[in-house]
Amino acid sequence: MSQPTDPPGTPPDSAIERELTHDEFDPIGTAVLITLYFLILVGMWLFTYFVEFLGNGPTVVGVIG
Repeated sequence: MSQPTDPPGTPPDSAIERELTHDEFDPIGTAVLITLYFLILVGMWLFTYFVEFLGNGPTVVGVIG
């Protein structure tokens, strides 16, 4: 089996912690992902609207005629 390569006296990785305060936390990545997902959703809605519904009359689902 292989031996750990850390020098003696080094704390294990689970012991290393760094607490982030509200001033240090900058959720740019989360905002970018939410914006990207929203833009994809809007793009799909526009595609559906212009391809399926534009130029057709209102559709009533469930009417037996």
